[in-house]
Amino acid sequence: MSKTVVIDPVTRIEGHAKISIFLNDAGDVDDARFHVVEFRGFEKFCEGRPMFEMAGITARICGICPVSHLLAAAKTGDKILAVQVPPAGEKLRRLMNLAQIIQSHTLSFFHLSSPDFLLGWDSDPAKRNVFGLMEANPDLARAGIRLRQFGQTVIELLGAKKIHAAWAVPGGVRSPLSEEGLQWIRDRLPESRQTIETALGLFKQLLDNTLKDEIDIFGQFDSLFMSLVAPDGTWEHYGGHIRFVDSQGNIVADGLREEDYQDFLDEAVEPWSYLKFPYYKPMGYPDGMYRVGPLARLNVCDRMGTPDADRELQEFRQRAGGRCATSSFMYHYARLLEVLACIERIEQYVDDPDLLSSRCRAKAEINNLEGVGVSEAPRGTLFHHYNVDENGLIEKVNLIIATGQNNLAMNKTVTQIAQHYIHNNDVAEGFLNRVEAGIRNFDPCLSCSTHAVGQMPLHIELLAPDKTVINTIYRD
Repeated sequence: MSKTVVIDPVTRIEGHAKISIFLNDAGDVDDARFHVVEFRGFEKFCEGRPMFEMAGITARICGICPVSHLLAAAKTGDKILAVQVPPAGEKLRRLMNLAQIIQSHTLSFFHLSSPDFLLGWDSDPAKRNVFGLMEANPDLARAGIRLRQFGQTVIELLGAKKIHAAWAVPGGVRSPLSEEGLQWIRDRLPESRQTIETALGLFKQLLDNTLKDEIDIFGQFDSLFMSLVAPDGTWEHYGGHIRFVDSQGNIVADGLREEDYQDFLDEAVEPWSYLKFPYYKPMGYPDGMYRVGPLARLNVCDRMGTPDADRELQEFRQRAGGRCATSSFMYHYARLLEVLACIERIEQYVDDPDLLSSRCRAKAEINNLEGVGVSEAPRGTLFHHYNVDENGLIEKVNLIIATGQNNLAMNKTVTQIAQHYIHNNDVAEGFLNRVEAGIRNFDPCLSCSTHAVGQMPLHIELLAPDKTVINTIYRD
């Protein structure tokens, strides 16, 4: 008799979800589904609010990546005001986004994923967490906490708060960096660089030894990749244009504008998840599956644009066997490489006098009734689309979140891992942890992608062919 396994809640992710694993009569996996069961509401209750409030409101979608929504909302406001942000304003926004990528990627690697890598997939679940890591390797755990603190403090120095800083606004930013804040960043950069170089070296050693099999098992398949790139093809996180490449690195579409996203993106829905399934429109659903985020950004760009990150990108591609890494497990490697790139860019910024300039905001009235803003969040490309009335009150909102854009790829990754490890009805805890880890590859933020309210954990269900639930695992 066929069966179904349910993992509920999926742990060490941002949000509440469950995984259903469908077994056939032989006890092997036929299919697996990643369900997001949170309610999506932000787009609706923003209607009627002043456009100028959107940066502050949408930043409340998430406590992990509020900066991403803050910047996307501010950029959408720039379009509605039809203003050009002063150079100081753009550099300050870029600095905050670099700090956001550092703190978010560090949280994903050191706090959420490294317990699996360093303590083992089959280790005691009660200790397979950041506290277990602190016991096993206190120096590494402490360094990871301080690296995340670096990113969070840069955000606080700019916006006066680590979380939900209402600092970026349509037209620029509210205030520049202080002399004292700039000096603090200079002082902490060497330690931050040392930590990320240590983490990169450690992870590459693990890929050569205990983690080498995961590359082929944890989501190894062809797909498209999408991200922003600079006009010359350099890695980009704030401006530039949109590019798609295929798994061989061939450019599928380039020079795309965010204003035209409805021409190349569409969103499908399935009855078993609140999370939408965006796809590349010219290839249809589901063939138009694409991935976003750190892995996509490294695959899409021609270069990183800083010396050490460019050297690391070359090695990354050598290890991947070509221009593009197609394994979802390589997201972890890509995150570490991006943290290095962010630190190098901040090192370049700290001598720029514009960071202290008070000429950081352009002011105007409502000049357009529609705007689309785009920015690279840590988890991938983030779109905000607003329609307003003559008074600037919001009439309609559409948010396309990175986690949603990876939805098709997350489901395929979970299925591939489950089919590799689960046979003859054997659903040992260590196997289920690997299935969960397939989701953690993408570092999904479900509160962002569904704009949910409330608390959120994830669960796994094992189901028979007649849909009878034969096993369920819950974790808080």
